[in-house]
Amino acid sequence: MSKPPADWISLSEAAELLAAANVRFTPGTIGRWARVGQLQSIKLGHRRFVRRAQIRSLLMPHVPTHDDLQAGLFDNLDN
Repeated sequence: MSKPPADWISLSEAAELLAAANVRFTPGTIGRWARVGQLQSIKLGHRRFVRRAQIRSLLMPHVPTHDDLQAGLFDNLDN
C-alpha cells in the first residue's frame, strides 16, 4: 500500500495527537467526523487519513469576533 503525504495522518495518529493535549477522542469518532465532512480526509485502501494541521487547529482556542455575536445582543446595555 502507498504511504500518504506527510501532512496526512492516520486516525490513530490523530487521536494520539489530541490525547497528548489531554483531549480524548477515539479514532472511530475522528473517522466519523471525516466521513460526514467535518474534517478533510482521504482514503488509501481501507484506511482513512486526516490533515495534521486540521487536527492541531482543534486544539487552538476560538476567540470570538464581532461577527460571531448575535446582532442586537447587547443593544440594551447602552442605556
